[in-house]
Amino acid sequence: METPKIEPSFSELPLVLYVDDEEHNLNAFYAAFRRRFKITRAVSAKAALEIIEKQEVPFEVIISDQRMPEMTGVELLEIVKSKSPESIRMLLTGFADINAVVDCINRGEVYRYLTKPWDEANLNRTILDAVELFRLRFKNEWKTQQLIKMNGKLEFLARQGLIS
Repeated sequence: METPKIEPSFSELPLVLYVDDEEHNLNAFYAAFRRRFKITRAVSAKAALEIIEKQEVPFEVIISDQRMPEMTGVELLEIVKSKSPESIRMLLTGFADINAVVDCINRGEVYRYLTKPWDEANLNRTILDAVELFRLRFKNEWKTQQLIKMNGKLEFLARQGLIS
């Protein structure tokens, strides 16, 4: 992630990518959350990866269904981890599969595992928590980079004998 020159303020709606092979789930998610988040939908893992490749700024949250025909949500989120490591990844599924939970935690470093049908208030809170984590990490990275730059300037001035 390229560090911006000014401190990020995040005044826009949070960027969320939702991946599900079932069109009605994509539409239901969009209908429920479109006013709170800027939602991009993908009907397959392949489509999601293409969207992520073209995205200029990282999605703050990426949510994937587990059971999809081309690849599982865990497999997708594992790839996403390398393509968009800043994004907070979540797995959403209608099946309580403990192996998927373990895989998702171990392979994809997934923030949360949620079940369908989702409770709108709970899912909204979880997404907001994920957005907050993303933004705190981003601001922390920005501040760290600013400290590194300032430290470099101070070291230069100290070597020049301009400060003691």
